[in-house]
Amino acid sequence: MITPYFLENFWGDKNNGFDVLYHNMKHGQISSKELTDFIRERSTIEEAYARSMTKLAKSAGNFSQLGTFAPVWDVFKTSTEKLASCHMELVRKLQELIKEVQKYVEEQAKAHKKTKEEVASTLEAVQNIQTTSQALLKSREIYNAKTVEQERLRKEGATQRDVDKAGVKAKKATETYKSYVEKYAAAKSEFEQKMAETAQKFQDIEENHIHHMKEIIQSYSRSVDETHVQIGEVHTEFVRNIENTSVESLIHKLAESKGTGKERPGPIEFEECNAAIATEGAKPRKRKPFGIPGRRKDKDTDSTESTEVEPANTANGAPPGYYGAIDIQNANVPQVDADGFCIRPEGNENNAKENSFYSSSDSEDEDEPRKFHVEIKPVQPNNDTHQNRATIDELKASIGNIILSPSTSAQMRRNQSSDELGRTRVPTPYELTNNDLLSLDPFGPTLAAGSSSSVSSSTVPVPNRPTTPLTAGGLVPPPRPSSRPKLPTGKLTGINEIVRPFSPPKTSNASPPPAAPLARAESSSSLSSNASLSAGNTPTVGTSRGPSPVTLASLDALPIAVAFTESVNAYFKGADPTKCIVKITGDMTLSFPMGIIKVFTTNPSPAVLTFKLKNTSRLEQILPNQQLLYSDPSQSDSNSKDFWFNMQALTSYLRKSSDQNPTASYYNVDVLKYQVQSDGIHSTPLNLAVYWKCAASTSDLRVDYRYNPESMVSPGPLSNVQILVPVDGEVTNMQSLPNSNWNPEQNKCLWKLSDISEKSDNEGAGSLRAKFELSDGPSNPTTLAVQFMSEGSTLSGVDMELQGPGYRLSLNKKRFATGRYMADC
Repeated sequence: MITPYFLENFWGDKNNGFDVLYHNMKHGQISSKELTDFIRERSTIEEAYARSMTKLAKSAGNFSQLGTFAPVWDVFKTSTEKLASCHMELVRKLQELIKEVQKYVEEQAKAHKKTKEEVASTLEAVQNIQTTSQALLKSREIYNAKTVEQERLRKEGATQRDVDKAGVKAKKATETYKSYVEKYAAAKSEFEQKMAETAQKFQDIEENHIHHMKEIIQSYSRSVDETHVQIGEVHTEFVRNIENTSVESLIHKLAESKGTGKERPGPIEFEECNAAIATEGAKPRKRKPFGIPGRRKDKDTDSTESTEVEPANTANGAPPGYYGAIDIQNANVPQVDADGFCIRPEGNENNAKENSFYSSSDSEDEDEPRKFHVEIKPVQPNNDTHQNRATIDELKASIGNIILSPSTSAQMRRNQSSDELGRTRVPTPYELTNNDLLSLDPFGPTLAAGSSSSVSSSTVPVPNRPTTPLTAGGLVPPPRPSSRPKLPTGKLTGINEIVRPFSPPKTSNASPPPAAPLARAESSSSLSSNASLSAGNTPTVGTSRGPSPVTLASLDALPIAVAFTESVNAYFKGADPTKCIVKITGDMTLSFPMGIIKVFTTNPSPAVLTFKLKNTSRLEQILPNQQLLYSDPSQSDSNSKDFWFNMQALTSYLRKSSDQNPTASYYNVDVLKYQVQSDGIHSTPLNLAVYWKCAASTSDLRVDYRYNPESMVSPGPLSNVQILVPVDGEVTNMQSLPNSNWNPEQNKCLWKLSDISEKSDNEGAGSLRAKFELSDGPSNPTTLAVQFMSEGSTLSGVDMELQGPGYRLSLNKKRFATGRYMADC
């Protein structure tokens, strides 16, 4: 029985023990998954090693089989193959172990979910005693203050009425104080009972968890140990085989397999020249020093024999089949006369001996009496050639003595294998096709004239937050593609006849607006200022309404602030709502006061900061800060998600931020990022439609807009609305309604509108019109850019709620702004 450590060590003044134990249980599931990842990575390494050993074994088999050392490569190949087999067996065992761990993780998640339901009453008891404790402290302070006030009035001789009045207040404070003391006693009793049971339950869970984890580790160690034993046996066998492969055995094996024979060449004696015999013949003798069996005799370069004797000297005198095909014309077939008697060949007998395969060497005594054997044979028919042909068996015997040199093709394969092993494998390049709207830059230099205006793929990284504000002068419009729709020519008012999908309704008594006066070419301060066409990097959290960060008391709930900032990116194509491309992203930031760092660092076990992300059903993707946040994977609610902080990592991050900027009052922490589901044009706060009519000398523009409250959970006004339109063709004069600013240096028209909301004219719908007179027309329809922002609400409706004690939310700020918000005709 293990000592109940959890029961004895998780109480404390703030009663945070339950919170610590609960999250410790959740960390057990994280540990199980991490152990699975570790074993899987080890399996991957072992598999890669086994495959490499298999390739090495094949390489050893392709090494040179020539030389005395060649048999040793067979030992290497066999040993390497066995090693690869050992590691593959370990891979199989680890894969089976991974399945067991995954099964345990699933069972652990179910057990944790059940435990969460079982300890819900303990959580209520914890919250009850924490609430009662705080109320008790406040009532005691009030009681002490009222009692002191009553005594002060008595001592100072106040009127009886004031004394009685103070007494009534003191009595009421006393009763309240006593009631909270009684409530605290009851809450304390219930808390101690529940906490004792829960602490023991948590310890039992952890004991079972550690036991199970140890069993998994033992199985892992046993598999590795068995593999090491097998590897040791293979290595021992390799050493034994190398020792048994002695030098003598290798030399002997080569001698047996590659030996050329055991007979040594015979002695050669000095042979004196016999002048009488040398001059007997008409032609000088041809001598050979000695004959090598199996080797064709070369022609003596010193010979002066006639061409009649030459065939006899170069005859293939070996037995039939010794060299291969027999030369019938040069064979030693006896020549006979008409009566069948053998005719002695011209030249002396030494020549005859020399041309015979079985002739003795020239070292024999030439003075020895010579014997002539004359054989009378009948004339054989010329068509019978069986004596002049080699038999099949003789030919096979001749071919069997041929030794082939090492094949060059095998050597080439070996070299090729070496090259393949040594060659660096270059990964196949891949293209990142990113259809993210944030990568679309219609004002960039990459869109040339005639190019498509659709969203193109790009590898430009998506910014995590709305981009830094751009000055209006920094936008460079692209040329309009040549495939733009042709509009009928006419005056500015001609565009009004085009059917608009969401333009405000026309009234019959509405009179045409007066023509706008010509805008003088002047430098507008808005164009030179930092007017932004995208959401800026403004601080997401402002000054907190909580207490001063340097006066945080140890018993106070620590104040934090949260900010949700979303960026809406849209691209409108003409008046067709189906061609609208929308992407909405957001990020959540928490702001911590400076004084919280001291509270974290002085408390070895601070309360775990836990929060619930609400209204998440409209989010496509959530990317939490992996270094700071944990999440509960067993949660099944699709509209919310629980997160809690790694307090050690959070404390370290805040301390590092404080070291870098010690004078700051607050420190912001990026908690998570998310992407919102979009429904095309219905998700855009401001719908747009653009119409151009370009002629040789004029260009007419109309921009219809409509406020869309349905895109927002809590509709709010759109402020700082600006529309920027580049116009080429050398504009000489401009008329617009409402009035806009023209910048001749940058060839841009800028409208600045007041806030747009449902309370605006026509419920936030309207039109912008402009007529441009050109000196170098016609101009090309361009892409216009729009900027606006909204404070106090988001498009997703996502929200945050703190869970557990120890913290309070001092500020919750929400806003959204435009990212790349553009419209084309």
